[in-house]
Amino acid sequence: MPRRAASAPSLARREACWVPQGDWSLRALRPHLGSIRHALAGVKSSDAWDLAEVQRLDSFGALLLWRAWGETYPDALELPAGLRDAFERIARRPAFVPRAPATGLRAGLKELSKPFLGAWAHVRDMVELIGHVSLEFWRLPAHPREIPLLEISAAFYKMGVQALPISALLGFLIGIVLSYLSALQLQNFGAENFLINILGFGVIRELGPVLVSVLVAGRSGSAITAQLGVMRVTEEIDALAAMGVSRYQRLILPKVMALTLAMPLLVAWTSSMALIGGAVAAKMQLNIDLVSFMERLPSVVPVGNIAIGLGKGAVFGWAISMIGCHYGLRVKPNTESLSANTTAAVVSSITFVILLDAMFAVLTRGVGVPR
Repeated sequence: MPRRAASAPSLARREACWVPQGDWSLRALRPHLGSIRHALAGVKSSDAWDLAEVQRLDSFGALLLWRAWGETYPDALELPAGLRDAFERIARRPAFVPRAPATGLRAGLKELSKPFLGAWAHVRDMVELIGHVSLEFWRLPAHPREIPLLEISAAFYKMGVQALPISALLGFLIGIVLSYLSALQLQNFGAENFLINILGFGVIRELGPVLVSVLVAGRSGSAITAQLGVMRVTEEIDALAAMGVSRYQRLILPKVMALTLAMPLLVAWTSSMALIGGAVAAKMQLNIDLVSFMERLPSVVPVGNIAIGLGKGAVFGWAISMIGCHYGLRVKPNTESLSANTTAAVVSSITFVILLDAMFAVLTRGVGVPR
């Protein structure tokens, strides 16, 4: 015979006994939840209960009755055996005790320690990431077939080749501005010839690598974080792990290698365009011939400055890619975390690049300087 459909839930009172009736499941209770809760509000601890007429009961219905009973079984209770399991599961659950907020010295110390603990977590995760990437890098020569050449070339094209137009425009304009402003000051002292020295040292040694790094941090560093973050949100990284594919080999190492190789080339390209822009401005402002500018430049700027500039580019590219990957892997599966970590990656990359540049300035203060 077909099973008879359960009737709507109701709560009747017969003398001193409460009698729930019908379907006490979440789906059936939802339209009548207000009236049911209003009726349960008048229940007393001494009242008797008879659940023999309950046709269906789930955890939600059992929880309603359990709370009306004061989270304990009534003294007078008729409970069919088929409904007992639902109440037993609720009775066995651990009681939730809200934790009182910490106050006084302990709370103050806890709040003060949060920034330091957060910084320590970043340092720990970054060291772990560097270790994994280093192990993958040193393992590849022994397994040349596992070298991700396709991923490296794709990342090199996106982060290096596609950045050539904007970096050329940026370098050319910065060269014009630097040459124009320097020429205004040098004319006051009759030292126009030293404009080539200022442009050579400033652009090749310092300004070129830093400008490219800021540009790449905003362009490629944020893209790395966003790409890895979206893969975290869509669980693609977890899918790679389930298939036995190393995320460090396929996702992180190609980006690190590509940007480390592309940055020195971008630095050389941007510095060249900045020098061309400076030479154009020098021709217009001081009437210095372009051929004379280019011929004198190697004699006033030692070759060591070129090595310093290219070395800075490689180190800056490695740092930007590692920071971008670090924040990309820290993204949680929500859009707010994605935007926050992308912003943090750009800010941290620029800050760390300036810090590294200051360290280079101290360590190489006697290199590439004419005596």
